[in-house]
Amino acid sequence: MTARWYTFAIMALFLMGIQRFLYKVSAERKCDTAQTTLSFMATVAVLSSILFVVLKQSVSNIQFLLLIALINGSAFLAGTVAHIEALRYIAASIVYPIIRLNVVVVVIFSMVVFEDDLSAYQAVGIGLAVAAMVILSRRHDEKKRPDGRTRLGFMFTFISVLCGSVASISSKFAAIHTNKMAFMALSYICATSLSLGIRKKLQAPHTTKGHQDAWIIGCVMGLINVAGFYSFLKALSMGPLSIIASITGMHFVIGIILSVLIYRENLTHLRILGISLTIASITLLRL
Repeated sequence: MTARWYTFAIMALFLMGIQRFLYKVSAERKCDTAQTTLSFMATVAVLSSILFVVLKQSVSNIQFLLLIALINGSAFLAGTVAHIEALRYIAASIVYPIIRLNVVVVVIFSMVVFEDDLSAYQAVGIGLAVAAMVILSRRHDEKKRPDGRTRLGFMFTFISVLCGSVASISSKFAAIHTNKMAFMALSYICATSLSLGIRKKLQAPHTTKGHQDAWIIGCVMGLINVAGFYSFLKALSMGPLSIIASITGMHFVIGIILSVLIYRENLTHLRILGISLTIASITLLRL
């Protein structure tokens, strides 16, 4: 019988993959990053707050909840903004896998702090997941000297890697020590407030004048994230962080496939191999 945490992790994998693909849509349509991010964060904050009240849930340690929500919300906002900005300068098939290399940081942290007990199959699965990310992050034009735009794209990518690691680790602590819905609500209220503060700084001349697309894309991202992030937290409350982070960390494959199908991005033999390794990794991580 499949462990419940694995089922929730797979659900989070697909939902987060679709959500992250919408980052690509936002970048391609030249939407204002500030508008998209604000709409996204606000949607999740409102929906999770409503669900917390309707479901009549409670919180035992409000101080811990406030601290962990502040850390998670700040890290997630910074990572989201950096992710969207990176997609303006580098192809999705490069950005997605590099950003998900934060799984390496999370796995090491989880094994040291939470002392995750992995089977041989699961250890191999994590290894394949990392290998897939490395393969998928290779550029087909590696000999070409990167220009200023490319370097800027990789800078944003690196920021997103660091912030993603902090967000995943803080989510694990929240999942096992506090109310999940309250954590989601406060984390996104924090992120929404911060995004309002940096809204003007994120506005750039390359964005479209109209904001309708940005608001619509952000709202859809928020709706998907409510289900995806809650599934992620449910999985973390029942299973090991190292394995769950490895599974959900491969959601970029969904983004790559959708980018290839919709935006006709190049799918090389190496990237086909990387996607195949991803499928094999997910299978092994179940054992």
